[in-house]
Amino acid sequence: MKTTIRMPLAALATAAVLTATAACSASTDQDKPKDAKAAGEGTTVNSPATALSAAYKKTADVRSAHVDMVMKVPGAEGGEMTISGVQGWDPTVMDVTMEGSALTAGNPDAPEKMRMLWQDNVLYMDMGAKQAAQMDGKRWMKMDFAAIAKQAPDEKTARQMTAGLDNMNQNPAQQLALLLESPNLKHVGSAKVNGMETEHYKGTLTVEEAIKSNKAFDTLDAKERKELLSNLEKSEIEGYDIEVWVNEDELPARMDVRMDSPEGAVEVRADYTDFGAKASVAPPAASETFDLVEMLGELGAAASGKGV
Repeated sequence: MKTTIRMPLAALATAAVLTATAACSASTDQDKPKDAKAAGEGTTVNSPATALSAAYKKTADVRSAHVDMVMKVPGAEGGEMTISGVQGWDPTVMDVTMEGSALTAGNPDAPEKMRMLWQDNVLYMDMGAKQAAQMDGKRWMKMDFAAIAKQAPDEKTARQMTAGLDNMNQNPAQQLALLLESPNLKHVGSAKVNGMETEHYKGTLTVEEAIKSNKAFDTLDAKERKELLSNLEKSEIEGYDIEVWVNEDELPARMDVRMDSPEGAVEVRADYTDFGAKASVAPPAASETFDLVEMLGELGAAASGKGV
């Protein structure tokens, strides 16, 4: 077995933001939008806050949907990517297929299409036939983030490594909760999306507002949070524009997220259908899977042996 592996970085980045934006975390019954109840007080039935609070509650209850997503990323290693499949949340379950120029950007050997499975906090990525040829015919890469965290040298590093699990549980309910945090939430009007009658809402959040609402960043202490904000300010990313189209069943038919950066705009559009669809995943056979944690351990041991 060869010990080199070329992982498509664009694919891994896509996995991290698969079902929403780059600045929010998983939603649970304990993480309901803090303004949802208060927002309804003193507002009309058709107010944006009341409508989105109702949509949040209903979306959180169904816990699964079919998603068709298009993501556009600027830069030399960016491009366009489509993602399609079934997504479940709380707990996270995914069976999606990704394809597009962003997969192969910067790595011509990367697969043009990649299937990704997620179950029990373990991610499986089909790395394609070329990668399988380097790994004794094993084409599926297993990434157990809890196991990866155990290899961390200290608790702080472990917390940082596993915080990404929250971001993997992105879902439309959480996005609605995030939009409710916007200080300028408004109703745009009525529109038809994929044959459905919908109501269109939009709002913006600054980077600081998005971080404040992100439970994943709770692992950071005051100094780390300050450093994060400082780095984001240096990147010249100002914030996020979020739009949602809610159908007559009080479920999101479409969600758009845009983030402007010096290189250009990062845009994500997700269309949701078939809410409540069965979201179950059968992990690939062990004979077809190589474990990233084990492989890194073997490489580390080999390097240590050479250094003796």
